[in-house]
Amino acid sequence: MKRLLLFLVSLLIGLGLFFWILQTIGWQEIKKALLVFTGWKGLVIFLLTFLMMLLGNWKWREILKSENVKISFFELFKSYLSGFALMFLAPTIFWGGELFRGYVLKEKNSIPWPKGMGSVIIDRILEWTTNLIIVFTGSIFFVFLIDFPPLKLITIFGGAFLFVLFALGLFYFKCIKKESIIGFFLRNNQNQPLETEKEVFNFFNFKKAAFWKAFGISFLRAGAMYLRTWILILFLGKNFGPMESLSILGFSYLAAMIPLPTSLGSHEAIQTFAFNSLGLGVSTAAAFTMIIRGAELIFALAGIAIFLRLGLDLLKKALLTKITKVQDLVEEKNV
Repeated sequence: MKRLLLFLVSLLIGLGLFFWILQTIGWQEIKKALLVFTGWKGLVIFLLTFLMMLLGNWKWREILKSENVKISFFELFKSYLSGFALMFLAPTIFWGGELFRGYVLKEKNSIPWPKGMGSVIIDRILEWTTNLIIVFTGSIFFVFLIDFPPLKLITIFGGAFLFVLFALGLFYFKCIKKESIIGFFLRNNQNQPLETEKEVFNFFNFKKAAFWKAFGISFLRAGAMYLRTWILILFLGKNFGPMESLSILGFSYLAAMIPLPTSLGSHEAIQTFAFNSLGLGVSTAAAFTMIIRGAELIFALAGIAIFLRLGLDLLKKALLTKITKVQDLVEEKNV
């Protein structure tokens, strides 16, 4: 019964997100974003965004392979896009995309929850680590290029950066010391979280080739996003150097740390400051954020469609399982 209710909730979330997109963003904004992708320039931005998605899925697949779990690239990609859609459109649903990815692995691929959820957590930690390195490096270059940002921006985005930095620092410290983080908060015998943590800790072994391979793929994904940032600024008619582009990318990652749907508002705020400080103008910042959001929104909408489809498939499976159990009980009583 719990499983059935969870699937129904998943479907309702998917439908809610679809109508929320229409109401919050609006057809006109979606139309504007899609109109950006006209001609060969739009195709380049679209393909680079697609490359980012493929690299993200490849990283997750390599993590699972290190745990002796083999799933086809395309099959896993459907779950990856669904999780991305939830994270992109509804980041306030705490770990919604990650939990859904772990649940699909468990129900559709029969992978134990600790192993499946552990792979998703590893994926996110690697991504956060890469993002923080980019944010830190980009910020250093930015400080040398311009004056310090306003106090409000420092407070909001600096606070988010320090929070993520502290969380990752604590994780790596505990990982090196082999000390449980979850066990400190648990006061009863909840074994699944501890098993998941064990899976994560086992992966973060700096002597393992799988760790460095996944970490390298994470940087490749950041490289694809960096290339997209640089090329897009050039497409907008601005002659921009590699270091300035790295700063802009760092600010994009920083904006994503604020849990707002599609980074709406936070991305505009920080990029308006950055672009204006670098002499690129506010209008360029607005165009940049709209195009980036439009590119990622296309994949988020595709992810929502897959999310609904997966929800229906899993719902059918749950119903068939329920019906089979009822039939078995009836047959036992008749016997």
